[in-house]
Amino acid sequence: MEFDFEWKRGMVDAQRRLFSWSDERKVAYVREMFGRIARHYDLMNRLMTFGRDRAWRRYAVAQAVPSSFLKGKTGRILDVATGTGDLAFEALCQHPDLKVVGLDFVPEMLVQAQRKAVDAGATVHLLAGDALCIPLAAGTFDAVVTGFALRNVTDIPAAFSEMARVTRPGGRIACLEIARPHLPLFRHLYAFYFYRLVPLLGGWIAGQRLAYTYLPHSLTAFLTPDEIVAVMGQTGWRDATYRRLMLGTVVVHVGVRELQACQWRQKIVQLDPEGIG
Repeated sequence: MEFDFEWKRGMVDAQRRLFSWSDERKVAYVREMFGRIARHYDLMNRLMTFGRDRAWRRYAVAQAVPSSFLKGKTGRILDVATGTGDLAFEALCQHPDLKVVGLDFVPEMLVQAQRKAVDAGATVHLLAGDALCIPLAAGTFDAVVTGFALRNVTDIPAAFSEMARVTRPGGRIACLEIARPHLPLFRHLYAFYFYRLVPLLGGWIAGQRLAYTYLPHSLTAFLTPDEIVAVMGQTGWRDATYRRLMLGTVVVHVGVRELQACQWRQKIVQLDPEGIG
């Protein structure tokens, strides 16, 4: 009974945070929460996904930057909400000549990414910033990637519009996210694992059970893959499509930057990107 009570209380707390808080309060909570789990973030990702998250990132980067996309030119790629930098490092691994920038608004995550870059001898430019107001000039990048981030932004159309703004016309995007499985029999097993076992694992490994209660519940009211395609089509991306992975629980969305991106936001901050070469 104690287990059920604690789990239900955590579930209610997570749902209240997701559905009742103002945008400003959610932003503050998400920043603080990811700061608390930053040191254990990579380990938890490996455990929760049974190590498959690395393969998903490889696929996402390959979709954003196909082998023939840059045609021998040195390109630039932005990893929005880079976290500890796994997508950024994967981009550099597949294309060593790329100039890679990782953007995140959680300082503790950027510290972990910087440590990994130093250990690997990798050159990834890390930048503090918000996905809803990217502090770089329009058309800076040839491609944009993002992983497991959209569920935590307060304005998904604005995020896609900002990513379109900083991407050159004809550039590409790959967005890696989790999704509700569409296979009926698997859906119940997934719900038990994701909503009940993951919080226990987060409490045991990271000491952050409520954080790993919030994260599964961020999927509850999240857009379906088809709805994300529709948003992309309205915010500067054409030919938007997606592929489900891992029995439908993971989705990679891909699109191409329109020649004229939709200006979803009224006020845009543009800085000269000299710092990224």
